[in-house]
Amino acid sequence: MKSLLHITNGDSFTSRLQSLQLKGDVITWREMLCEGKTLSTVGSESFWKTRFEFLNKNYKVSKSWFIEKTLKEYRSLCNHKQQDQIVLWFEYDLFCQINMLAVLSWLKQHRRHAEISLVCSGKIEGSDKLYGLNELSDEKLLELYGNKKALSQDDIEYADYIWQLYCSDNPIRLENQIANNDFQFEYLSDALKTHLKRFPTIKNGLNDLENHILEVAKKEKPKSKKELMGNLLSDQGFYGFGDTQYDRMISSLKPLFSSFDPVKLTKKGLHVLKQETNYYSELRDNQMYLGGSLKYNFLYNTDSDRILKL
Repeated sequence: MKSLLHITNGDSFTSRLQSLQLKGDVITWREMLCEGKTLSTVGSESFWKTRFEFLNKNYKVSKSWFIEKTLKEYRSLCNHKQQDQIVLWFEYDLFCQINMLAVLSWLKQHRRHAEISLVCSGKIEGSDKLYGLNELSDEKLLELYGNKKALSQDDIEYADYIWQLYCSDNPIRLENQIANNDFQFEYLSDALKTHLKRFPTIKNGLNDLENHILEVAKKEKPKSKKELMGNLLSDQGFYGFGDTQYDRMISSLKPLFSSFDPVKLTKKGLHVLKQETNYYSELRDNQMYLGGSLKYNFLYNTDSDRILKL
């Protein structure tokens, strides 16, 4: 009888999965590797040290919380050595896809002989909308599970390769992988495109999402920061971010807002949004990492969809 381990993308889905009463143990991957510096050696001491420093500095995550929530669960994963079948439950968005790559990189290293399958939510037949796992009915989840994709050694090697590129100090090589569809990761190309759009644009020094925040603030005229956040969370394409991530982004753009109650842009904010003023020089000293690359060492050309090194 083969033993089974499920690795999920977060707590809310873990409890949902447990309610389906499928065989096997469940481990929750509690990280958001799409933000902050990452090292390619997933699970190493330096990897966790780097992650804790980022989460502590930017999200006030305490050491005890990090140990209790993230490291304990990771150690539990390390202790699950017997399972010969591992099923990953991840979604189509950037947040999930980057975590998925890291988990696959770790599994390649530490669970060489396990059969690994992927259940990935996204498009559903007959609909253009993209669905998260928690938005699906039990029937739909069981159907997805029944149709899970068994990953080949080539798939796993490729995921590991993309993870190494994501952790490198130059995102340009990732650009060359966007058109590569020879592997069983249906949503990876879109996630990589989305990732590259997080580098500042040539036109005004803000990235795709920062421009979107200003756009929504101007167009929707939200009455409060909370309403602005609601608008952003309901319409975010392939990002898959949470409210804490948006909150941090809005804070970094604070000088471009004159008020949050109601939400209003300053004159400069409006000029930046119209691409009449470039905001890059006020941001460039920010030592912010996206994977292994410094965000402000590169520019994104929205006309050609290419990344340029400064």
